[in-house]
Amino acid sequence: MAVHWQVLPLNLKLSLCLLLAAVLLLPPLTLAAQLQVQVQHISGGPVAGAVVFLESTAASAAVRPAATANIIQRKTTFIPEVLVIPRGTAVTFPNEDTVRHHVYSFSSIKQFEIKLYVGTPTEPVVFEQSGVAALGCNIHDQMIAWVVVLDTPYYSHSNDDGLAVLNDVPAGDYTLRVWHKTLLSEVEVPKLAITLDSNTPIQRVNLD
Repeated sequence: MAVHWQVLPLNLKLSLCLLLAAVLLLPPLTLAAQLQVQVQHISGGPVAGAVVFLESTAASAAVRPAATANIIQRKTTFIPEVLVIPRGTAVTFPNEDTVRHHVYSFSSIKQFEIKLYVGTPTEPVVFEQSGVAALGCNIHDQMIAWVVVLDTPYYSHSNDDGLAVLNDVPAGDYTLRVWHKTLLSEVEVPKLAITLDSNTPIQRVNLD
């Protein structure tokens, strides 16, 4: 039986060679990983509502503002009490109460006032700097909330069991940080250097 060899045209051979060279020059794929973090009191009990996040130079470069973010005033309460947003996000403050509120923050990362109003202010407040802004109402002293502005898209909240799960995080080197409303200063925010990959074990963070 005769064997017939198929000879590729020269231009097709060249195209295939160029395609192979381009593939070989591509950077290696960075696989996404999952990180589990157990947040607990130093006494051993779980801490719910902690903000767990990963920081790095690459994470900072990946930050994009959230499309929408709101802190609602309802029954003289801020909802949510803790809002977590990426840097650059604009936040609106709808007042659903029949009484007027005066929302303000004197925090170093963002100082603003929305004086006595009902309904939704026409201009949102843009949080350009990372950090934590404490909010209050100048009329109702019991109203308090926090806006946690992060320089990373990789974050989560701890559940009632103190467990936070961060999904689809690119493998690499990060600083693991945990914030909770009971922490009084930046110095008290834990920091832990980790290398994240598919084999990274659960991390445990104790809060005083």
